[in-house]
Amino acid sequence: MSTTLEPVRPIDLSEIREARQRISQTIVRTPLVRLEVGPEFPDIRLKLENLQPINAYKLRGAANAVALLSESERKRGVWTISAGNAGQGVAYAARQAGVPCAVVVIETAPKSKVERMRALGAKLIPVPYDVAWGALEERSFAGAEGTFIHPFDDHNFIAGHGTMGLEILEDAPNAAAVIASIGGGGLITGIASAIKALKPEIKIFGVEPETAAPAALSFKMGSPQVFTDWKASFVDGAGGQSMFPRMWERMQPIVDDCLVVSLDETKKAMRLMAEKMRIISEGAGALSVAAALTGKAGKGPIVAIISGGNIDLNKFCELIAH
Repeated sequence: MSTTLEPVRPIDLSEIREARQRISQTIVRTPLVRLEVGPEFPDIRLKLENLQPINAYKLRGAANAVALLSESERKRGVWTISAGNAGQGVAYAARQAGVPCAVVVIETAPKSKVERMRALGAKLIPVPYDVAWGALEERSFAGAEGTFIHPFDDHNFIAGHGTMGLEILEDAPNAAAVIASIGGGGLITGIASAIKALKPEIKIFGVEPETAAPAALSFKMGSPQVFTDWKASFVDGAGGQSMFPRMWERMQPIVDDCLVVSLDETKKAMRLMAEKMRIISEGAGALSVAAALTGKAGKGPIVAIISGGNIDLNKFCELIAH
């Protein structure tokens, strides 16, 4: 572990374009499709990152971060901290590179994500949520060895996510807004870095569940905040206990605002996508659609990032049944 972190700096467009070339053989260039909901609703397009090989966008950042490791870092192996999707991304990229991988995994992570990480060859270290969040801040965990790849506060990870922004601009050049869920903030920072560099007039909105909304509170207060009313929910891939100051520094100049949706709105968005498009989305992946449907991001065209589809099928059926 490096004792001194590099200062935060903007993600340059050239770095995102280089990442796109670097990860092109690992990731899928995911489609952008219209959500058919009728003229009374905003014009919503879905960026289907649930179709990545690990069924989540995190593979973009992980593939770029692992590819840029030095030979000595690869020999040490890698480890990360995850509720499931970042762990899968790092494990997938590490396996492709022949690098050992360990994941400090939140013990309430969905069974499907845990099984996927194990199948990808990752050594799993289950811990409570509070312990994992603390380890993210400390960038260390007793028992985890090797090179630490932070699942969101990592320049190369974020540059990898920025490749999605390039694809969005190619497929929806007339987009008025883009909405992405915020967990740590790496996804939205990457997308915004690409889009604001090329089309600064496009609005970039984050979205969080009402049970875990430190980014929305931070935008309201104008500084990084702790969310004291945090509660665990089925939206395990977004929302945190606090806004990391470094991520606020990255995000604040290029993200326009952060919206908040209810758990019921999120369930309805999951059901809507299943009914209309036959899309299976995890809770975090449906936040963007829930936010778009409120109308708070305008009439569109709105690109909603479906960040992942890793959810236990029994749980998915239970959530959309009501």
